[in-house]
Amino acid sequence: MKRREFLSQTSLATIGFLSFFQSSCNTGTRSTTKINSVFVDDFELNEITIRRLQEKFASGYYSSEQITLMYLKRIGEIDKNGPVLNSIIELNPDAVEIARAMDKERKSGKIRGLLHGIPVLIKDNIDTSDKMQTTAGSLALEGNRAARDAFLVKQLREAGAVLLGKTNLSEWANFRSTRSVSGWSSRGGQTKNPYVLDRSPCGSSSGSAVAVAADLCVVAVGTETDGSIACPASMNGIVGMKPTVGLVSRSGIIPISNTQDTAGSFGRTVEDAAILLGIIAAIDKADRATISSRDRTMNDYTEFLDKGGLKGRRIGVEKTFLKGHEEVTALLEKTLTQMKLAGATIIEVDFMELYNKLSADEFNVLMYEFKDGLNKYLAGSNASVKSLQEVINYNLAHEDEVMPYFKQEILINSQKKGGLDSQEYLESLQRTNGALKDHIDRIMNDNKLDALCGPATGPSWCVDPVNGDFWTGYGTYGPAAVAGYPSITVPMGSLKDLPIGLTFFSRAFDESGLISIAYAYEQMSKNRIPPAFTKTIIA
Repeated sequence: MKRREFLSQTSLATIGFLSFFQSSCNTGTRSTTKINSVFVDDFELNEITIRRLQEKFASGYYSSEQITLMYLKRIGEIDKNGPVLNSIIELNPDAVEIARAMDKERKSGKIRGLLHGIPVLIKDNIDTSDKMQTTAGSLALEGNRAARDAFLVKQLREAGAVLLGKTNLSEWANFRSTRSVSGWSSRGGQTKNPYVLDRSPCGSSSGSAVAVAADLCVVAVGTETDGSIACPASMNGIVGMKPTVGLVSRSGIIPISNTQDTAGSFGRTVEDAAILLGIIAAIDKADRATISSRDRTMNDYTEFLDKGGLKGRRIGVEKTFLKGHEEVTALLEKTLTQMKLAGATIIEVDFMELYNKLSADEFNVLMYEFKDGLNKYLAGSNASVKSLQEVINYNLAHEDEVMPYFKQEILINSQKKGGLDSQEYLESLQRTNGALKDHIDRIMNDNKLDALCGPATGPSWCVDPVNGDFWTGYGTYGPAAVAGYPSITVPMGSLKDLPIGLTFFSRAFDESGLISIAYAYEQMSKNRIPPAFTKTIIA
């Protein structure tokens, strides 16, 4: 059978695709071949980009319906069977219908833009007014179907994106316990790292990053409060763009922090992450923080994709990260040499010390803002629980299901906090958000810097439901997260098959500069390596 005939027949088989998905999940069949615990992956859409797909659409080689079906089959084969990545928490039963509608528009001559007909996954803390739930991975919110789309979901629909489904995450975006396991949720189970399956995918946007890394979609949306885009991007060998707080609306997203929360984009390339960012960045009257981005929001960040983007740039590197894990240090030194050869000037600075000193104050701010924001979200939701206290009560009543590995001390301690008029809250906020903005601005001004950089993370740790996550002492993204400033994480290399990312960050609303720098580094280094789905590092 010719390939085109196969795709045509596949297209005819879309009726009842959810039953097809369930069938593929239960049979254990897959198109990948297992050799010595490594999956040889021959998926036809591996590493494909948005622009390449649009070229294929234009030539008639693919339709949106066909690639949507291909991704759904792929999810059935390696997310729920095969390596069992467990990155998808729920599929959209309307996905194929949406894809068909986009194909129909294309045939009529209407093309909405670069996301027209492109399958996109979104994190399960983002509202969609369809048949899918929004639960933040928590069984306490099971059955919560939103009355309206989050603002960024409206943007995606208007751009012609195919909402393929929702991704698993660290439950409550990793804000439930100090001993939590990244990528685990009571509703979705444990997300696995596609590079080495017994290693952490990081979090909290675990599923979104894993799905992009493993070619279960083209691009995905995640959210970050402090590291929840950067860390999964690093450990899953992809690009993660965390924008300035206020560039992307948070309305319709289950919150942690009004000060630090933002949605952002994942892609296998800087270009794809930039394309998605241009779609979701917009002013939303329901999120006052977006008013600050007026005249700073752009519909197209791809104009800043410059292979010469490092030439003449002054980039600060965290000097303490030049001493640490010897193999991470070697990767960083190689990276700095490459950037110098591309025309950049590298200056050693210290931007982590203040951030590290302020961790207690940051946590205090997050607990206050989490209680306030979650109570407001739940009060207006269709969830059966209507407050943080009711969430706590539900978890206690269903402890065996909800808390088999770690408890909910962060939820309990947040509930004890007062309102946002509390003096303790206001003082902690000034010591963190305000102080870090001043600190970053001062370092950049004094050294005439265009960006700051360092390893996003160290190598991924083993998934450990007994002890929880094991942080490796890096985290360049942290100061930008607390300040509300933008950061972008790109592959820097790997250590024993485990990807490690490089994070660049800068001042508020300098996404364009970061994209230019990151693209130049990406195109020069070519560090992205597809995952091998190995079972473990130890034979």
